[in-house]
Amino acid sequence: MDLIQQALDRGAKNLSEYESKIVLSAYGIPGTREKTIKTETEATAAAAEMGYPVVLKGSGEAVSHKTELDLIALDIRDEQALRKSLRGFKERKDIAVDEFLIQQMVKGTRELMAGLKRDAQFGPCVMFGLGGVLAEILDDVAIRVAPLSPFDAMDMMSDIRANKILEEFRGKPAVDRNALAALLIGLGKLGLENEAVAEVDINPIKLVDGKPVAVDALIVLQS
Repeated sequence: MDLIQQALDRGAKNLSEYESKIVLSAYGIPGTREKTIKTETEATAAAAEMGYPVVLKGSGEAVSHKTELDLIALDIRDEQALRKSLRGFKERKDIAVDEFLIQQMVKGTRELMAGLKRDAQFGPCVMFGLGGVLAEILDDVAIRVAPLSPFDAMDMMSDIRANKILEEFRGKPAVDRNALAALLIGLGKLGLENEAVAEVDINPIKLVDGKPVAVDALIVLQS
């Protein structure tokens, strides 16, 4: 894809979150509504267009680990709070960020993850499991070698120990398994068709009316 080749040409080690989601979208993987901005005027216009609450994030290749860098402001409910958060990020002395991401706030108690890693022996392998902070703590992940069939994708969902989280949960609908299967199949296809992609990390995936939405994503390139 053009975005991947452009990143390689400039010597980038990964795509930005915004670029990563564009690539994922080309493989049928839905993401949040979002827009890159640089100024307060652009920020407030973008937030007004998509509606509050919103999320503000640092953006770009250099800030791939935004949580660790404390470059995420969640659940911003009005223009005043948005301006304050943006100014706070811009005034940081420890890291220079000149591009930001305004993103719709997606709420939900269930967090999943999906990803891809290129194994030296087996090639691109797709992963699926619990997301958010639980991803590292519980290590509840299913893995399959790409390409994935619909059966493979469905089988991965049953394979995780916490598979009941995919059913009706606290008054919320069950996960749309067909939509989730399409996401996992798309990940495998992305890895097969783009040898320059070393890893993909989509975490968290949240659910909107049972359908998976990539809230955060990162594509790492081969060094």
